[in-house]
Amino acid sequence: MSSSVRADETVGNATSATSGLRNLYYVRFGFAIVWAALLALTASELTPVSIALLLIYPLFDVAAAVIDFRSSGASRPRGPLYLNMALSLLATVGLAIAAASGVPSVLRVWGAWAITAGIVQLVVAILRRRLGGQWAMILSGGISVLAGTTFILQAGGANASLTNVAGYAALGGIFFLISAIRLRRQR
Repeated sequence: MSSSVRADETVGNATSATSGLRNLYYVRFGFAIVWAALLALTASELTPVSIALLLIYPLFDVAAAVIDFRSSGASRPRGPLYLNMALSLLATVGLAIAAASGVPSVLRVWGAWAITAGIVQLVVAILRRRLGGQWAMILSGGISVLAGTTFILQAGGANASLTNVAGYAALGGIFFLISAIRLRRQR
């Protein structure tokens, strides 16, 4: 096989991987906004609906990581995606258990997940920086670490509420939208 054919295949694979990532970011934006709105409507207390929403979010994150993994081919690092899947599955189990103890426990689990997932997001975005559109993901990862710390601190307060979790998800969705748009422009 000639080097020009291999170069064309590499460019084609990178373009396809970038397109898949962009589309995934658009879906993640839409999901986050709808999810945040639904949680905001039910955030005053833990109900079966709010608990279901809390469990759906990390499960969606697992599904998104699986899609990212399958569409990335060899063009992107896979180790952090495995770690992200494991963290999100653990968060789902932790949230299911914490929901029986109340909002403060849920905030502690959500906060721990936000911190660890934010660190992973930072690593992945830095590794993907050559694809472009990753500055928003880097910023989002950093904000996730700060927000997670805030959730844990809020859990110890008198007014523990899930409302900030909805805002956190909406902001994360906006960062996915920005990255998707930046990927489109750079393609």
